[in-house]
Amino acid sequence: MKKFFCLFLFLSLWILPSNGLAEEQRNDKRYETAIDEIVVTASRVKVKIKEIPSNLTVIDNTRINLSAARDLGDLLTEIGLGHYQIYPGSLSTVGIRGFRSEPHGNDLMGHILILIDGRRAGTGNAAKIMTKNIERIEIIRGPAAVQYGSAAMGGLINVITKRGKERPTVFAEGFLGSFGYEEGSIGASGKIAGFDFSGSFTKSSMDEYDTADGEKYNNTGFDDKENSSLNIGYEFMPGNRIGMIYNRFDADRVGSPNYLSQNDTDDYTDKEKESIDVIYEGETPDTLFAWKARYFETEDNDKWSDPTGSNPDFWDDGTPSKKKTEQQGAQAQVSFDSEYMLLTAGFDWVNYEIKSSWNPLKTEYDNPAGFILATARLLDQKLFITGGLRYDDYEVEVKEPKGKTEDDDNFSPQIGMAYLLTDYLKLRANYGEAFVMPAAEQMASDYYVWGYHYKGNPDLDPEKSSTYEAGIDFFYDFLNSSFTYFYTDFEDKIESTTLPGYTRSWDNISDAAISGFEGDFSFDIGTFLNLGFEIKPYANFVYLTEFEDDETDKDLLYTSKLNASYGITVSDLKGLSANLNFAYTGHQKIMDFESGNWPAPVIEKGGFTVASLTVSKKVLDFEKFGNVTLKGEIKNLLDREYEYVQGYPMPGRSFFIGLRYDY
Repeated sequence: MKKFFCLFLFLSLWILPSNGLAEEQRNDKRYETAIDEIVVTASRVKVKIKEIPSNLTVIDNTRINLSAARDLGDLLTEIGLGHYQIYPGSLSTVGIRGFRSEPHGNDLMGHILILIDGRRAGTGNAAKIMTKNIERIEIIRGPAAVQYGSAAMGGLINVITKRGKERPTVFAEGFLGSFGYEEGSIGASGKIAGFDFSGSFTKSSMDEYDTADGEKYNNTGFDDKENSSLNIGYEFMPGNRIGMIYNRFDADRVGSPNYLSQNDTDDYTDKEKESIDVIYEGETPDTLFAWKARYFETEDNDKWSDPTGSNPDFWDDGTPSKKKTEQQGAQAQVSFDSEYMLLTAGFDWVNYEIKSSWNPLKTEYDNPAGFILATARLLDQKLFITGGLRYDDYEVEVKEPKGKTEDDDNFSPQIGMAYLLTDYLKLRANYGEAFVMPAAEQMASDYYVWGYHYKGNPDLDPEKSSTYEAGIDFFYDFLNSSFTYFYTDFEDKIESTTLPGYTRSWDNISDAAISGFEGDFSFDIGTFLNLGFEIKPYANFVYLTEFEDDETDKDLLYTSKLNASYGITVSDLKGLSANLNFAYTGHQKIMDFESGNWPAPVIEKGGFTVASLTVSKKVLDFEKFGNVTLKGEIKNLLDREYEYVQGYPMPGRSFFIGLRYDY
């Protein structure tokens, strides 16, 4: 606590002398600051970045289009947020500040929360969220439980789909690439009178790939991936819109290989995720009051097929292993937004039903919650005091094989401050708490499988964290940078335990401390020199000064001390755009499951850098009839042998070329 406030005081004193310079430059005509950019994630309503006390990262549509990534997991690895676990077979987790998302089904179990348009995505597997119809991504680094509830401990990622604007446009795009890669996409977007629409459809396939060492990694391709996204709405009166969002991901016969050293040729997975949202948004003519109501449903399915295996099948459909997660929920909120105060209060409800074939459980999670968020705008809109409180009630039930219900609850507070020392310089500090509720199996199960008795612990407490952070953001027309220090105290981690009589249960065992620095920097040389196009070098990093288990005094596993990304972007140079990106994942200690020994020994996994290059050039312009753009991509540009998970190497250097038609 003392370290936190000492750092905050030091930063304040260090930056105060620049106030005079700010007065001189405040009226500079070139001055257009990103600090006034509108975001929605941190406050659940539209606010300017200057009011937000958290470390917020925005990935805009330009950056998404210049990325070689096809899904959210690949895109975020280029940003350098933290540690990722990526397997062949459309499975990837996202890491922020030493925590990760949960890859299978119930996203209440993770420590990073993924949202789609402001509500829980229903999965922690970032590979199931494709990038074609994404407008932007807003990322809160640090706790966001007061806004969105369980799992938003290390951070939160809000994927915002495109909404139609202005005149209608259509596009068609095709790609061919290494390892037999084929991809085709179509889409449309626009607004006609009060009706707006934006949608896309993508289909792709790929064969098995080679590693950088030239070794064929069998069973790493996929027969078919399809992604559909649609966002439509109708503004029936000014400021009042009713809309529908539909998303679907479907992957058939995606190869699911074992370790490369034990490479199999027949296992595969089928993955599907489908969701629909119905939303009503409204506001008064003077925008003083605004409201929003939403109902949503999601179904998330995973199937694992092992033709030579002997897994039990509880589904009677010939599939050896399967997991199905059904999610439904609702949100309702109302806001009061004046010159001096922003106040938002609301209600969230989410329900999950989960059935898996590897145990006889059918479980249900029910989570109603209420929240209130407030921002006071003081000192002529220079000082912003933000606070919030959320109450989550949580009930879990094991419906099969034995009916048993347990419940728990949690309060989540947050308070922060943002102060504009100048028009382009923000000082911020924030304190927030977060939690992860115990699962139904951990609290209420009582069943036998494969000779073991699994018995839940109704006395489990939620996993909890307390995070302090302080930072500085600098926004100018050609220079953006931020620097943040954070400290997180993590308590009551839930771990499995073994009891007498071949009984397994769960208990709150571990505590940990995680602290470090985060930095972001970009400098637009083109704007600085008035060149008329963008040349922007950039760099981002996360450096952990501490990530230690309090019980063992040892570093946490699967956590890198340093993660970073850096590169350069060129945009709109006579129709030419390009991005060269380097992403570094640092060394980490892991359990060596590939060794075949039990318990698995702990080893150190080396760090690596992955480079990618994308180039696009408008080659034909038909004026009234659209234009054609030629695209090229190189992934793993340096042809490095690397793996996010031990024993599962990623592809070697890969080439892609495509054409896009826009009208």
